[in-house]
Amino acid sequence: MARDPYKYFRIEARQLIDQLNQSLMEVERAGAGGDVVPRLLRLAHTLKGASRVVRQPEIADKAHSIEDLLSPFREGAGSVPRDKMDALLALLDGITERVANLKAPEAEAAPSVQPTAPAAPAAPVAAAPVTHAFAAADISEIDALYDGVGETYAQLSGLGEAEKLAANARRLSTQLFQSLQAVQGTGNGLLELARQLQGLTSGIERGVADTHERIAREISEVRETVEQLRLAPVTTAFPYLERAGRDSAQALGKLVRFEMQATDIRLDAGVLRVAQDALSQLIRNAVAHGVETPAERSAAGKSTQGRIAIAVSRRGRQIVFRCEDDGHGIDVPKLVAAAATKGATVPMPAEGDARALARLLLRGGVSTSETVTEVAGRGIGMDIVRDAVARLGGELLVETTPGRGTVFELIAPQSISAVEALLIESGDAMVTLPLHAVRHAMRIEARDIHRTAATEAILHNGQSIPLVRVSRLLGKPSPPRRAGSFSVIVVRGGDGLAAIDAGRVRGTANVVLRALPPLAPAARVVAGASLDAGGRPLLMLDPEGIVAVALGAIEPARAEAEIKLPLLVIDDSLTTRMLEQSILESAGYQVDLATSAEEGLERARRGNYALILCDVEMPGMDGFGFVEEIRRDPQLRNTPAILVTSRNAPEDKRRGKAVGAQGYVVKSEFDQAELLDHIRRLVA
Repeated sequence: MARDPYKYFRIEARQLIDQLNQSLMEVERAGAGGDVVPRLLRLAHTLKGASRVVRQPEIADKAHSIEDLLSPFREGAGSVPRDKMDALLALLDGITERVANLKAPEAEAAPSVQPTAPAAPAAPVAAAPVTHAFAAADISEIDALYDGVGETYAQLSGLGEAEKLAANARRLSTQLFQSLQAVQGTGNGLLELARQLQGLTSGIERGVADTHERIAREISEVRETVEQLRLAPVTTAFPYLERAGRDSAQALGKLVRFEMQATDIRLDAGVLRVAQDALSQLIRNAVAHGVETPAERSAAGKSTQGRIAIAVSRRGRQIVFRCEDDGHGIDVPKLVAAAATKGATVPMPAEGDARALARLLLRGGVSTSETVTEVAGRGIGMDIVRDAVARLGGELLVETTPGRGTVFELIAPQSISAVEALLIESGDAMVTLPLHAVRHAMRIEARDIHRTAATEAILHNGQSIPLVRVSRLLGKPSPPRRAGSFSVIVVRGGDGLAAIDAGRVRGTANVVLRALPPLAPAARVVAGASLDAGGRPLLMLDPEGIVAVALGAIEPARAEAEIKLPLLVIDDSLTTRMLEQSILESAGYQVDLATSAEEGLERARRGNYALILCDVEMPGMDGFGFVEEIRRDPQLRNTPAILVTSRNAPEDKRRGKAVGAQGYVVKSEFDQAELLDHIRRLVA
């Protein structure tokens, strides 16, 4: 197979296109070139040179045309006119299309080396082309991944040699010891030498175990870096969203100002891509159906320039994509009438019923537009949004106010994201907080706390702020306060503030936050979980939930009685083991862990467990076989066992009962409270 000459050019070109697009949007927002034009010229020049190297004259000539159009504005000589912006964006669209269509030599004819004429400025386009944010990893992240893999490889090589050495020494010492034992009364000195050799073998084996722990840490770091590379900053989608709105507004003769806002959120690139498609359509709808023409806005006493704001935020365990406009709002009666013309009987949504209005809008083929344009009129746009909602497993909420505008919220469950977090330690609990919600950190004494009618509080900047302890948020008993100072973190959630008795602040970190699986605690204050270097779960607290608990709006997790009965959890999944351990320890149990049924049997025969939770699908012996084994063992036959699995077929449940399991929990149907109640009954 011929080498692909465009392999690296595609990567570089896409990055340059991203930067060109973003910078052009900056120029249009600012109304003047300023210091952005020199940056655009550098980017275009770099793209032109790279294109010449791989013999792509069409791309090079379009980049050169961008330079020609921008050069008069290099020194900030006035604003870039609208017609020039249209031409620049059209050239960039042409470059984007050409880069997307580049194929390896065996898939296309050899590229022509004949230069083409510079592209003429194109006519204004009606809507933005289908584009996606390119999720490119930072060089530092790639370096971190490379270093981690290299270190892991070296450690693995060392482990292999150490294992061979340990195995040979153990075999030699065993043979020597057995041979000398066969010679009675002679060779006591040699027997002592053999014992020393066995001690040396044990030392080597301990060294292997230490090496294994180091490897586990290295692999954990590599895994974390790889997961970071899967994520893309939300802001990478903003230039494309703004471009979609800008071109739609131009096609319809409307003036629109765009505002983009997001905290430092990085999401799974697949999730971001689906959300970007939906937001692009919502923006076009806002331009077509929401924002009025300049004349209409002037007559209504509004600024002639409309406003569309896009915001992405985290709300508890969910990611919220918000699109807001200040237009005339949705004509709900007209929308209901349009649905009726399609043969549907649709009740009028009650005022303020955001879900009912969303259901009405998501009905296929319904549009209030009286004419069909390139932007709106066929009722197809909301099909794209409906598809995105289904793919993300989320929901759409819509609120509208006549004459004032409309707000769309696409709410998706969080799958995986990166968060700058503050690590805090309170008692035996280590948790994290999203750093963007932290307003202040300080040390206080117990005497600085005062009581209100409902809770404890502290004074901060002259304001009384409710104080809540981490143990209370997690449903654990709160021990008496110790003398001395301790850390307090003030967080904002929604429209309120709350202070957390943090104990000690351990620093900040960029953590990969995972959605909680069905087995995780359901308390509202928990937004998700990350893993520390040792693979142990760290719960992230949700600022909105913290404030709600502190203000008495919701109840915290219920504290369980102190029960220190020992339980055994057997599962080959690290995440499931740790989360089950978190649930059971929060309920007051002592928990041991095993990674296989075989290891679980060994632990069960050594220990005295009140109950065993066992996965079904594991390498080697499965959960059914494990329960059969313990039922045959006179020592273990009366130990309660619960199978926890994703298999929910009736025959699997019948088999679980037949082998002697006292419970069969399907992960997708899991109810934490029911499981804990069932365990209490079995161990009573």
